[in-house]
Amino acid sequence: MRQYSPLTIISYIIGPLLIITSHIGSLIVFKTGLSLGAVAWIISLYLIRMLATTGIYHRLLTHKSYRAPAPILWVGSVVAAAAGQMGPSWWKAHHLNHHLYADTYQDPHSPYTPTQNVGGFYWSQGGWLLSPQFFPVDLPPDVEKDVVLRVIDRLHFVPLVALGAISYRIGGLEYLGAFFLSTTLLFHGVQTVNSLSHISGDQPFYTDDHSRNNRLVAFLTLGEGWHNLHHAFQASSRHGITIRAGQIVYLPDPTFRFIKTLEYLNLASKLRIPGESALLASAKTGEFSLATGPTLKP
Repeated sequence: MRQYSPLTIISYIIGPLLIITSHIGSLIVFKTGLSLGAVAWIISLYLIRMLATTGIYHRLLTHKSYRAPAPILWVGSVVAAAAGQMGPSWWKAHHLNHHLYADTYQDPHSPYTPTQNVGGFYWSQGGWLLSPQFFPVDLPPDVEKDVVLRVIDRLHFVPLVALGAISYRIGGLEYLGAFFLSTTLLFHGVQTVNSLSHISGDQPFYTDDHSRNNRLVAFLTLGEGWHNLHHAFQASSRHGITIRAGQIVYLPDPTFRFIKTLEYLNLASKLRIPGESALLASAKTGEFSLATGPTLKP
């Protein structure tokens, strides 16, 4: 396991502490109530920061499912850090380990390890962040070589704290409570990919794990809930794809629409999407490999 410097350890530990603070801070709304403006603030912060998590941290930074200029990656990473999603090195390291060891003991947040049922759900929904597995075994070299991303990673808590301060500046305690509530809802929305999308849903594609396509999770996470497709084709920029009666069906995937918008604005290119023949061949049987994706077996 990587030997972390004391400052990095302190930096990383601040992450879970801020998430716990957000849970507690959400109680403010019971005292202040929520105006329409505060509700709009909750929704806006949720959607913008969720897109940064799904479209930048996940599909761009981690899986390189499309290309984008460095400033897009840097700005998106700051916004994702402001979501309480930790820094880019930490995030990518954990997610790659998830794919490498999906639903085995070495998977950092599988609902099937180290326990199951209610305990497994608690573990995958966030309990793992309070365990030694919170620290990645190693950090991705490509992210660590980027000075800007490395700084964002070690100072990941600054954008989140700054956003809280901005919220308070805009509307006092009411908007601060709205910020805390939005951050808490977003945290649990992201975690449902680890929990519910490995427990409930359909599995149209062959994988060696319990990943599933879950409609509720896809709604909460702007398309990330089509998780079985993602595990079958990890490098695909489009997750909303399934097979019904031997036919390919495209599902709602707002994150993919976001990436297509970036492409329209010439801010994204070389989107990676599996072809129809590959999708049909991988529907429970056949072989296919998409770059960093797994080799599928009959």
